[in-house]
Amino acid sequence: MPSESPLRLDIEGMTCASCVGRVEKALRKVEGVREASVNLATETATVLAPGVPAARLLQAVEQAGYHARVHAEATPPEAPKPGISRETLHLWLAVLLSLPLAAPMLLMPFGIHWALPGWAQWLLATPVQFWLGARFYRAGFAALRARSGNMDQLVALGTSAAYGLSVYHLLASAHGPHAPPLYFESSAVVVTLILLGKWLEARAKRQASAAIRALQALRPATARVLRDGVETQVAVDAVAVGDTVVVLPGERIPVDGVILEGRSHCDESLLSGEALPVAKAAGDAVTAGAVNGEGRLRLRTTAVGAETMLARIVRLVEDAQAKKAPIQRIVDKVSAVFVPVVIAIALVTLLGWGLARGDWTQALLNAVAVLVIACPCALGLATPAAVMAGTGVAARAGILIQDVEALETTQRLRTVAFDKTGTLTVGKPALLGLHAAEDDADTLLALAAGLQQGSEHPLAKAVLSAAHDRGIAPAAVSDITAVPGRGVRGRGPAQALRLGSTRWMEELGLDLSSLQKQAQDAMADGRTLAWLAAETSTGWQVRGLLAFGDAPRPQAAEAIAALRALGIRPLLLTGDTREAALALARAVGLHADEVQAGLLPQEKLEAIRALAAREAVGMVGDGVNDAPALAAATVGFAMGSGTDAAMQAAAITLMRPDPRLVADAIDLSRRCVRKIHQNLFWAFIYNVVGLPLAALGWLDPMLAGAAMALSSVSVVSNALLLRRWTPRAHD
Repeated sequence: MPSESPLRLDIEGMTCASCVGRVEKALRKVEGVREASVNLATETATVLAPGVPAARLLQAVEQAGYHARVHAEATPPEAPKPGISRETLHLWLAVLLSLPLAAPMLLMPFGIHWALPGWAQWLLATPVQFWLGARFYRAGFAALRARSGNMDQLVALGTSAAYGLSVYHLLASAHGPHAPPLYFESSAVVVTLILLGKWLEARAKRQASAAIRALQALRPATARVLRDGVETQVAVDAVAVGDTVVVLPGERIPVDGVILEGRSHCDESLLSGEALPVAKAAGDAVTAGAVNGEGRLRLRTTAVGAETMLARIVRLVEDAQAKKAPIQRIVDKVSAVFVPVVIAIALVTLLGWGLARGDWTQALLNAVAVLVIACPCALGLATPAAVMAGTGVAARAGILIQDVEALETTQRLRTVAFDKTGTLTVGKPALLGLHAAEDDADTLLALAAGLQQGSEHPLAKAVLSAAHDRGIAPAAVSDITAVPGRGVRGRGPAQALRLGSTRWMEELGLDLSSLQKQAQDAMADGRTLAWLAAETSTGWQVRGLLAFGDAPRPQAAEAIAALRALGIRPLLLTGDTREAALALARAVGLHADEVQAGLLPQEKLEAIRALAAREAVGMVGDGVNDAPALAAATVGFAMGSGTDAAMQAAAITLMRPDPRLVADAIDLSRRCVRKIHQNLFWAFIYNVVGLPLAALGWLDPMLAGAAMALSSVSVVSNALLLRRWTPRAHD
């Protein structure tokens, strides 16, 4: 049946970024396809092809060498199966089989000369070459059919040459008195090192798909539906638009809806970025995934399943991740030219020596020496060695690099956008202002703390925490009752008390003019206000004003300054009010034109996309509402104190809630990329010098293997220099 809207396909068999390119190219060749975007993380393709039957798209993918089926929208990504994975098992087997082969080279600097017999080397190298390394042959042939070159072809060609020459020497000298020169260690170690790189890529892909699972986990599995006057627990998928849903205190809201009955506070911080719980009453809208506070709510369902805000955020993350990688892998680009050049040099060497000298055995050895010196051991190590060193030192500094490609990408950042709540701020309300009308501030705080005893409301916790920090005991208050959407009431030592919102005070008819200036100043700074009133013989009177806000993190100002020192422009993107955003900006050193406030998740995503269209942009956040923007940014940074969804959508997680680590990650990325470029230079310089020597017969295969090993030592030693790096942020 023709598709009139974007169609999602599940793709099987993709292993790398080049696979993504081939699938996209195959889909775009289908007549009628306007756009095709492939998501390697979730192994899906999104195709805009009005009027094109799905069967034609599936056929195009199959012809490209992959398997495809139409995506089932209700099916979440599969979680990783428990136990050791196939990729990990193959890597460990390759390491165990290759270590005895590499031992002679490792022991030689210590004056120990030892080597396994030739037949034992053959037994160890053969399964590495043809079983564990079979994937490189398959991928190499697939690229060859697509008329392109890649790293897999270099691995297959170089290791096969080393292995084949070793087998030839082993068989030719079976009856000779001397041990033949063998190169089994070269083939096995190269396969093992490249398997390590593939394992890192597979790990990053699994973590990327985990972001979708973390988002979907926010939706409750069941809902309490009121039908015919009876509350019934049903699966959330069985809820229909128009159904009445009951949500008890402390429960997560299962659907989008409008409140029919009840008052409460809802924690929507995971969805809207709002730091404080939002008062909700009849007629107010609520969203799936938010946590209900202290009141019992009855909702009329307005959206379920794929139409809820939470589901839309899931789709935003998927769409953002589906964008094409910003950097093509350097080695793959070079290998597309390098492979045919090496083959041509080897053939010229074989024919030239054979025809000129008539010694075809020597001609073959010289040709194989060309292939051995070109074996991409150092080329394969150039990026992984720097990545391993960089990620290791980053982990010690509290920077978890979940997407290895981020090490190559972060150094290009020119702008870094921060979320406000939980990122540049502590992420929970604190009592930042205390103004007494008549009593002293300590008495005011004692009365407020007495009213808030036993409450789990975030503002109550802020009051009790402030009283504890000042050593003030809560006043004796009885008959405490929460008033949903208003505040709390009780009876103090000599009079009735009320602590609550400005709206409640106005309903009580209080005169707030005595503290009006303090209230206006607090609201200008984006504070949340609570008034304390007492009942007297002449009516209710204001006793004081409490102002709550989300305090900046102690390191926030230093983090902004560190980014500016690196030549990077900082921005603030938040769902909070502009007053609160500007107050934070003044505290941490941001300019007014570097602040965008009142943004919904979709608007935050659009802002990041607009920036990313002009330059490389980073996004720092900690909530579910940040996940789409984190995925859409060139590099996403998640605060480790935030949600799993944010950490899984981001390429880099800051394990400590210290925003200075963002500048540290960028600095480390710049150093790591320099090491990668240096390593690639050393990897190729050996080939540039060695290939002509081998072709001229001045470099036999044994020396070619030694030169290849020396290039690997140079690359690894250079990469280990990254261990000297120290971060700006310290414990």
